[in-house]
Amino acid sequence: MTTVNTVLGTIDSSELGYTLVHEHVLSTSAGLKEVYPEFIDREGTAASATTHLKESNSEGVSSIIDMAPFDLGRDVLLLKEVSKNSKVNIITTTGSWLVPPREFVGTNPDLIAPLYVREVVEGIEGTGIKAGVIKLATDKEGITDRFESVSRAVARAQLETGVPILTHTFSPAFVGNEQVQIFKEEGVALNRVCIGHSNDTTNVDYLKGLLDQGVWLGLDHFPGSDPDWETRTLVIKQLIDQGYGNRIMLSHDFNMRQHRGNIEERTARWERNPDGYLFIKRHVLPRLIELGVSEKSATALNEENVKRFFEGS
Repeated sequence: MTTVNTVLGTIDSSELGYTLVHEHVLSTSAGLKEVYPEFIDREGTAASATTHLKESNSEGVSSIIDMAPFDLGRDVLLLKEVSKNSKVNIITTTGSWLVPPREFVGTNPDLIAPLYVREVVEGIEGTGIKAGVIKLATDKEGITDRFESVSRAVARAQLETGVPILTHTFSPAFVGNEQVQIFKEEGVALNRVCIGHSNDTTNVDYLKGLLDQGVWLGLDHFPGSDPDWETRTLVIKQLIDQGYGNRIMLSHDFNMRQHRGNIEERTARWERNPDGYLFIKRHVLPRLIELGVSEKSATALNEENVKRFFEGS
């Protein structure tokens, strides 16, 4: 078995259980909580996240990966509080989102990678809480000069620590291929990589092309709107039917955050998905079974597959 870093310490990969691989308890902007803490409803976020995770746990959710690194306002002490009170394992991440520091742009990746390594091996911001995954985010523009250094730093940190990489990508523009190319050039074993947000496209040939190179796919935007969740579920069925069911993992990319600003946006988020972290359990997995996927295969997407992803098997 493999040990996995969570915000409450290490657990064995066999203890992960049903795991959502790309979620957000709190994501803001780097430095906001330190400089303007009154803008963030930290207490309200912790309370609502704990309540929802308790509900999720009662319906079988055991673990989540919170995908907010430094430049998405990561708050590991809040995650620790929520995990302790909800009894749900929370794994935090190092690496980068879409706004890496401008000082990183064009910098030698060997100067950045040790920063990520430290957060996996020693801990984050002196808390002793260690990251369990590494994030890379590139969007519709692909891996431009702005993102190349951090992309290579993520790869080099993975090689040193062995923990897996999960990515944010823009699948309608096939940006996952650019991420894979960087990882290949850096010598990363592709079975340690999950290309995220891959269900924002219905191009199954693109998805199979990624899978055939050895990566995993994060089909982690649910419920979604364009395509809608039913269409996204049919893509999962196609991939399972074509023998790829053991290389995909599901999640929502749902954000629990509360802040003092756009209350309307927060309300709309829950109106779009009143099930929160339970949408897949309540809708997607039952629909897959209705479509003819076995219960065992449907359950494996968030259980056995996630376990094997962390184990590198």
